[in-house]
Amino acid sequence: MNAGEGRALVIGEALVDAVVRADGSTDRHPGGSPANVALGLARLGRHADLLTWLGEDSDGALVRHHLEDSGVHVLSGLTGPSHTSAATAHLDAAGVATYVFDLEWDLPSRYDEEPVPPVVVHTGSIAALLAPGGARVETELGRHRATSTLTYDPNLRPSIIGPVGTNRPVVERLVAAVDVVKVSDEDLAWLYPDETPAEVAERWAQAGPALVVVTLGGEGALARTAGGARLQVPADTVPVADTVGAGDSFMGGLIDGLWSAGLLGAENRAALRSVDVAVVERILRRCARIAAITVSRPGANPPTSAELD
Repeated sequence: MNAGEGRALVIGEALVDAVVRADGSTDRHPGGSPANVALGLARLGRHADLLTWLGEDSDGALVRHHLEDSGVHVLSGLTGPSHTSAATAHLDAAGVATYVFDLEWDLPSRYDEEPVPPVVVHTGSIAALLAPGGARVETELGRHRATSTLTYDPNLRPSIIGPVGTNRPVVERLVAAVDVVKVSDEDLAWLYPDETPAEVAERWAQAGPALVVVTLGGEGALARTAGGARLQVPADTVPVADTVGAGDSFMGGLIDGLWSAGLLGAENRAALRSVDVAVVERILRRCARIAAITVSRPGANPPTSAELD
């Protein structure tokens, strides 16, 4: 398969974000970590399908229009929730977000169309952990392993998913089942308070994935590969509007970069496991640029390929 061919399938929540700023002003706009990844991929020119759980209400229509306007194909289910979920992000004076959720998560029992077989399947965040849909997400990943690269971003929300002891085994099982993991240092501090991000990345890279990337906020990102390569790249310095969607845009950039390098698809799994460190560094530096553009403007607003070029 050529690097530019194929589709991405993203599985996970799409919802409405209400942003409450330090000065008391409020905005409402579409969000959800997996939906943001699909949006980022579409803006980078990729064909992205989103398997999600939206209500037939005004918020659901807002989310669909937002995603489809950027080229995301939202798969329609035959069942859905009573209302579209919402997340409220409270921003401090530095623009850093903390979240409160009104969330219901599942997957439709059946879709009115089958997604085109994907070259890559991505999931993460609440969708991979919250019952009842979390177990079905794992089933979907297993169903696609024979044909697709699998990617995962824990993007943990302790206020909605519950205690660390309950969730750590699920996260570790997902990490071992996929090819690429992107995780934040904040997530790792919650999961493993007595280990450094580098130590966890080393361990995870020997547990199954070909590549583990840890984002470090203003300190950039580090990576470990199954082959033992280690590297770290700096963050781009920009004025920060807020950090909403920064990690999701980085994740979309990571998938896009591996796609451009011809490393996605199950047939390229061996090549991904032996990826050259220079290729990873080039991809991560581009991811840092993508994240920097995202944090320089309000909300989860990832760049297009034209903006990057």
